[in-house]
Amino acid sequence: MRIEEYLTEKDESPFRRWFDALDGQAAALVTTRLARLGDGNTSNVKPIGEGAAELRIDRGPGYRIYFGWDGTTLVILLGGGTKRRQQDDIQDALRHWRDYRARKRAGSRKGR
Repeated sequence: MRIEEYLTEKDESPFRRWFDALDGQAAALVTTRLARLGDGNTSNVKPIGEGAAELRIDRGPGYRIYFGWDGTTLVILLGGGTKRRQQDDIQDALRHWRDYRARKRAGSRKGR
């Protein structure tokens, strides 16, 4: 399974901004979990609506990775967060997911 980061119209990655702010131990947890997702392991994945999902990491403050499925082999990373900010992070992820799909329908490759 291929994993890519969502990019805003300004070519910014909300996921990368979040990931780069993590400490080394948290970044290692996230990297390991993304590798498992890439291998098809979808345990601890919960739908958040509109075709987007939340990948839960039950360590530390309860890390969350938000993503959408584009077909059956491509995962678009929309952002990340913790249990504490979960509702705000979900709203941000859904906004990014809507933008990605709208730009894809319009033919823009920048939604990737």
